[in-house]
Amino acid sequence: MQQEEKYIYMTTTPVPRLIGELAVPTIISMLVTSFYNMADTFFVGKINTQSTAAVGVVFSVMAIIQSLGFFFGHGSGNYISRRLGAKDFEEAAAMAANGFFLAFICGLAVMAGGILFLNPLAVALGSTPTILPYTKAYLRIILFGAPFMTSSLVLNNQLRFQGSAAYAMVGIVTGAVINIILDPILIFGFGMGVAGAAAATVFSQFCSFLLLLFQSRKGGNIQIQFKNFKPNFHYIKEICRGGFPSLCRQGLASIAGILLNHGAGVYGDAAIAGMSIVSRVSMFAGSALIGFGQGFQPVCGFNYGAKLYHRVREGFAFCVKYATIFLVGVAVLGAVFAPQVIALFRKDDMQVIEVGTAALRMQCIAFPLTGWIVMSNMMLQSIGKALKASVLAAARQGLFFIPLILVLPQLFGLFGVEMCQTVSNICSFVLAVPLCLSVLNEMKREEDISRQ
Repeated sequence: MQQEEKYIYMTTTPVPRLIGELAVPTIISMLVTSFYNMADTFFVGKINTQSTAAVGVVFSVMAIIQSLGFFFGHGSGNYISRRLGAKDFEEAAAMAANGFFLAFICGLAVMAGGILFLNPLAVALGSTPTILPYTKAYLRIILFGAPFMTSSLVLNNQLRFQGSAAYAMVGIVTGAVINIILDPILIFGFGMGVAGAAAATVFSQFCSFLLLLFQSRKGGNIQIQFKNFKPNFHYIKEICRGGFPSLCRQGLASIAGILLNHGAGVYGDAAIAGMSIVSRVSMFAGSALIGFGQGFQPVCGFNYGAKLYHRVREGFAFCVKYATIFLVGVAVLGAVFAPQVIALFRKDDMQVIEVGTAALRMQCIAFPLTGWIVMSNMMLQSIGKALKASVLAAARQGLFFIPLILVLPQLFGLFGVEMCQTVSNICSFVLAVPLCLSVLNEMKREEDISRQ
């Protein structure tokens, strides 16, 4: 499908069908990615509680790496989709190159800085003295994959925003399968322990990087060419405008994770391990929602760029409706089977199961509200409403969660740690409703004016 044909496809196909076609591969990609994140926790959980906790501690660094990838990926991808919607193909190609190479350079900087300050970084992340050796062993290897993780996320998002979610899915799923296969081989077969889980992750990310780079040259997609890499204020500004909400969301998630580790660490290694498991399980449960929303984003960007605002509004309503129905079902199942879910990862430690069960049930209370929150954030970001998107993106893990994780444990002890995300989600929903409605009404007014 060439770019002109892709424009027609994105702006004329019935919205529900279009979102469905684009969302299926992104949902699969997100589910598989989250599954292999859980696979690390599952296999490492067979070693000991400290190894399980270490994977949770290092997840904050992986969130930073991912935040950079999403920053450049969403920033460049949003701009690309709007330029393709306006049939400005040359400008879209220039942005693709700038987003990719800038992300790779930032990944190299994270790798160098992290390895240089490995020990103080591991301590700052929330490692207790008993967890520290495992954290360092896992973190040291993960950092070597930073350049490939950041640039893979850019390629993945650029393909999605061009309406080529299936191509992106192939690269992501292949890497995930390789990781799942390598985990038990390296952890147990080669006796590498927690370092084996890290090595499996890095190698799989490198394979995914190569495959995504290859996929970007197929199907009428924009090819990444170094000759188009000409960083200047215009491209950096557009990347910041489209990517800053993702940086807020993912970056603050990292800070929130560090504070959560410190808050749970007061109650021992089992508390850190329990909260780590809940974080991975919640991410898996939410990954289908994210994938569904990612199917909406290119539809949103293309049609907003083409000034087809009614299609943007229709897509948003469709996504919120079916996302909420799905999330209600997931929340009920999660609350009922919480002990069994936590026991899958660490069945020999009853304290881990107790902490994880309470935290997971608390999160299920407000889980259905995240449909509106996530879809609102994705729409605002895709149409270039940077300020509103950034505020909303910062809400769940920053504006609300960070103050709550500092205050609630002081008032309610361990229960305060377990309830933080639930209270944060409720507050974020209250904020998201007026922010999103104002933009939807603005698009409705633009439609009315254009008809006159």
